[in-house]
Amino acid sequence: MTQELIDSGPEFSELCKEIKSAGIVGFDTEFVSESTYRPELCLLQFALPGRCVAVDPFAVPDMSAWWDLMLDDQTVIIVHGGREEIRFCLTYTGEVPRLVRDVQVAEGLRGRGFPLGYEAIVKRVLGLKLHSNETRTDWRRRPLSAAQMKYALEDVDHLLSIWQKQETWLKRNKRLSWAEAEFQRLIDEVAAEKSPNYWLRLSGLTRLSPRELAVAREVYRWREQEGFNKNRPVRKVLRDDLLIDLARRQPKTVEDVLSTRDMNRPEFRKAAPEIVAAILRAKQLPEGELPPKIDDPDAEQSYDEQVLGQLLGIALANRCAELNVAMSLVGKTSDLRHLVRAHVYKDDGGIAPRLREGWRAEVCGDLLTDVLDGKIALRVADPQSDHPLVFERRPD
Repeated sequence: MTQELIDSGPEFSELCKEIKSAGIVGFDTEFVSESTYRPELCLLQFALPGRCVAVDPFAVPDMSAWWDLMLDDQTVIIVHGGREEIRFCLTYTGEVPRLVRDVQVAEGLRGRGFPLGYEAIVKRVLGLKLHSNETRTDWRRRPLSAAQMKYALEDVDHLLSIWQKQETWLKRNKRLSWAEAEFQRLIDEVAAEKSPNYWLRLSGLTRLSPRELAVAREVYRWREQEGFNKNRPVRKVLRDDLLIDLARRQPKTVEDVLSTRDMNRPEFRKAAPEIVAAILRAKQLPEGELPPKIDDPDAEQSYDEQVLGQLLGIALANRCAELNVAMSLVGKTSDLRHLVRAHVYKDDGGIAPRLREGWRAEVCGDLLTDVLDGKIALRVADPQSDHPLVFERRPD
């Protein structure tokens, strides 16, 4: 493929017209995320049939023509592990892309490895070996070297060929609808990061009371605004564990805030009055406006529930090996626990078990619930097989 760097608006406009005409493009980005609130976009790479192109966003500040293409419903965007590419689209447009196809996700539906790195997928699907050695590059520096350009463009060079093979296989094996559902799920998960309730993903919340949760929420909101105002990563503004500690302690003064060893740095002393104000706002909330207590499924899990979850894990692992699909993509331990609680204890928490919906129901079918109902017998068929177990329906 020919390789080039676009660093002017007119060239970029022509590229976008070419992408629109092709209707499909491989897309990747290089960015730096260590020192800013949001990752700093430093390079965009595109692959078209016979052509790989990089675009310098520092030289082409108006990239709206590309973001518009990500939002249309005619241009297929091929990515690998494309969360950041989706985030950039959301950042610059306020909307998520329409037609993303992620080769990492697709490969998890064709084999048991997920998530696989780009080099591993290139080798598995195309039989080619890459030699990447620019992983620690500071992509903000200019000019870019020939080695940096080679590395960056190699990241998109094979995306179209990989997707072509994957799509053909997925269609032939009636799994394309599975992949499309997972692509949409990936997009939805990134969009959910903008939700005002995203603070609920903080670790350690299940140990907090409703009042402490209110404090955690207010300090989280302060942290987000502080990171935005000062263009700093939020976890450099205040680590998650320190946020949870503040929620527990609920300090009343600046000195109380700084009394924790890790909170005695100068930047915290400057921010302490605002932290105290956030805590005070939470403490003044009426009882009816407090967040509800968050249940810890693991803490409430009975021994029987643990055993049943482990049994389902064996059944699911064997089924995924049989179908040659990545178990980590089909379901996690938390999904198995949810299924046990919903089916055995009739407590789904108001949410249908993921393993009983969509393409996952095709993978698991009635297998897991039939195991729980005692309708399935388990035996070892071939100890040498990668799926040595057989689950057989017991006679009524």
